[in-house]
Amino acid sequence: MPDQSLRNRAAVIGVGTTKFGRLPGNDTYDLGAWALREALDDCGLKASDIDGVIVNRIPDYQRFCEAFGLNPRYALMTPGQGRMSGATIELAAMAIAAGMAKTIALVYGNDGRSAGDKYGGETDRYGSGGAGQFFPYGMTSPGAVHAMMFACHMHQFGTTSAQLAAVSVAFRKHAALNPNAVMRKRVTVEDHQESTFVAAPLHILDYCLINDGGVALILTSAERARDAKKPPVYIRGFSQATKLEESALPPEDYWYGPMQAAAKDVYEMAGVKHEDLDALMIYDNFSPTVLFSLEGFGFCKQGEGGDWMQGGRLELGGQFPTNTSGGHLSESYMQGWALNAEAVRQLRGECGERQVKDARLIQYMCAAPLMTSIIYGSDAT
Repeated sequence: MPDQSLRNRAAVIGVGTTKFGRLPGNDTYDLGAWALREALDDCGLKASDIDGVIVNRIPDYQRFCEAFGLNPRYALMTPGQGRMSGATIELAAMAIAAGMAKTIALVYGNDGRSAGDKYGGETDRYGSGGAGQFFPYGMTSPGAVHAMMFACHMHQFGTTSAQLAAVSVAFRKHAALNPNAVMRKRVTVEDHQESTFVAAPLHILDYCLINDGGVALILTSAERARDAKKPPVYIRGFSQATKLEESALPPEDYWYGPMQAAAKDVYEMAGVKHEDLDALMIYDNFSPTVLFSLEGFGFCKQGEGGDWMQGGRLELGGQFPTNTSGGHLSESYMQGWALNAEAVRQLRGECGERQVKDARLIQYMCAAPLMTSIIYGSDAT
């Protein structure tokens, strides 16, 4: 059961992002420092106000703190897989509630595009090396694994690629309104269907964008957040679940069972229901992950996601505007971090043309062998 006493105990008071794209001459430390400077400016704090640091995808917390001039009471680094963005934010919220630190900076840096990162092939380790077991069967990339999962969903439930195109179309529509997005040219269902296959049945428009960039979030207690430069965004609920046993194989249920468990906990902790939410931020390394997440977190029944997403439901003005920044598919692949920053900015009303009107509650969710979800709120009630 979720601990209700942790509801709204921590809040995000600062967010910072770099530009996204090809940023040569910047390594992960540079990109993380750039984002942290932006986040500090956003909330009006100095580096000396930070007494907790957690770095992600940056190789060494000690080197980062030394370069930035930080001597935190609490320091840590977390693994570089995208599933860890939500887990890291949850960890920081618990550390604040436990009194381990007063103000924690979460810093992410990714130089993947300039460094020539490729998610696939014999030299890829896919975070843990687990994907190597797929290689003899032709599954030499995360995209191939997700393509097989979606092919199974198509066979089992009759879902079509044209239905899945609603994800790419919606997110590109949002990216067109985001000056920081890498891909801003709108696409249609026809564009999606005519685009190149990478690993059938997935087209290139179903794939995320490997780029350089950095993101930083600054968290503190709800009490301290009241004195922040900008309105705080409260962490109202959070949860985790896993499917790690036999995780070297694609899950036969598309992670549905564990996501149902995580959904129950996060909604209970936050004290909200689906209909209370104003927008969604869904981890979209590949567009089928969005479909799996919507089903797993109970927005529709399993097998009905393809039909449920039609009619602009995920678009601005629809029932659940999703990935309003453009997400991984169109803004940039920042492994969940930029989606959480977008949630904060939406709840502060800072998103300009892509702003969700009167946004008060936004849910982040990630479908992976380690599932996470966070519900953010603009008030502490």
